[in-house]
Amino acid sequence: MDPVSLRPARPGDGEALFDITRRSVEALAKHHYTPEQIAGWMGDRTPAYYEDLIAKGEVVVALFKGTVMGFVDSEPGEVTRLFLLPGVAGSGLGARLLTIGIENARKGHTGPIKVESTVNAEGFYRRHGFRTIERGYFSHGLGGDPLEIVHMELSP
Repeated sequence: MDPVSLRPARPGDGEALFDITRRSVEALAKHHYTPEQIAGWMGDRTPAYYEDLIAKGEVVVALFKGTVMGFVDSEPGEVTRLFLLPGVAGSGLGARLLTIGIENARKGHTGPIKVESTVNAEGFYRRHGFRTIERGYFSHGLGGDPLEIVHMELSP
């Protein structure tokens, strides 16, 4: 079996990141959010939205046989996005990406690392040392029902 490789996201990866996010939400969050919330999750995002993230230089992708299977994005003090194709959830790939996201979030930052977790991913982050701070809501600005999220942090 070919090993999974990791690399910085490149221009042109936006379509894959958009697709991974959409497919992950549809499959992995469907038991924690309403069908209406799932349908509106992506908001007005397009692959161009992800190309803009890639241009900032903090997105790392995981590839298997040349196909992007997941990604992580971070900024100082926060892991901002971590999504996997549904078929690789539970394989350990999320943990590998989270480790990279945490390392990148620690660059230039000495305090706790934050994450705004979806309800379905709260257990994953807890298993990796994050603790729940509070629950909140996130709105994609489309006027639909806000999404429940979990504010979490990892001690320095």
